[in-house]
Amino acid sequence: MDQAMRLKFAAVFFAIFWVGSMLSWSGEYHPAYIILLAVCGAIGGYLWYLAMRWLFRHMHLVTRNGNHGPGGETP
Repeated sequence: MDQAMRLKFAAVFFAIFWVGSMLSWSGEYHPAYIILLAVCGAIGGYLWYLAMRWLFRHMHLVTRNGNHGPGGETP
């Protein structure tokens, strides 16, 4: 699995964890509230992915195509 795919999985995990924690924290389980949190979680996960991708590229941990690690070895 390449670095970009791991970052995408981490973003999905972040979104699911965020939605679940917001639901359990608020205690509201109305369908409209769940849909609103799911949309906000998806947006938050995507923004988290973009921010981490920029940060990792800035730190030279992921290349432009995402296939190489920090040492430049091929998978």
